[in-house]
Amino acid sequence: MKKIEHIGIAVKDIKSANVIYESLFGEPSYKSETVESEGVKTSFFKCGENKIELLAATREDSPIAKFIEKRGEGIHHIAFAVTDIKSEVERLKKEGFIVLNEKPKRGADNKLVVFLHPKSTNGVLIELCQDINNNEK
Repeated sequence: MKKIEHIGIAVKDIKSANVIYESLFGEPSYKSETVESEGVKTSFFKCGENKIELLAATREDSPIAKFIEKRGEGIHHIAFAVTDIKSEVERLKKEGFIVLNEKPKRGADNKLVVFLHPKSTNGVLIELCQDINNNEK
């Protein structure tokens, strides 16, 4: 793992959350996108070299909607940048971590993503993410 790539924060309303984080960081979101497959709208902010990803559900059956219903708004996941997501998944499986999606899928911000189950990471949802190269699309 190279570094913390971003921290994901689940929010009920992306517009009102954007206002809060724009005030907090003193600048607007640099990127917003919808990931239809996950039923989520995202908004990214930079804080120095770090990123914050706001996540709001676009449908009631999305993982973010379920998370907010169960736990409320707040930190949803910590994402770590990796160089080779497939080999990292294999390594972590051998170490006993529970992988939620063994096959990397397309996520926000031009990334391939895999999630580790919170049961195997002391209650924290961990996202592994790798930049998508043209040959991986």
